[in-house]
Amino acid sequence: MKDKITSRPPARQLLPNQTVEKSYDSRDLFRDRQEILIKHAGHAYRLRITRQDKLILTK
Repeated sequence: MKDKITSRPPARQLLPNQTVEKSYDSRDLFRDRQEILIKHAGHAYRLRITRQDKLILTK
């Protein structure tokens, strides 16, 4: 019998009065690259830096 694979529980949602516990500098995340992939809830998201130095997140 194969083991049943279960998905992860949903990510914890912040309530309006909660604050972010940790911050990340984008230079540490990107390390001289223009885009990175972020995996969340079984999906991959692409975070990239534009020519105008803005961030765009796409699925």
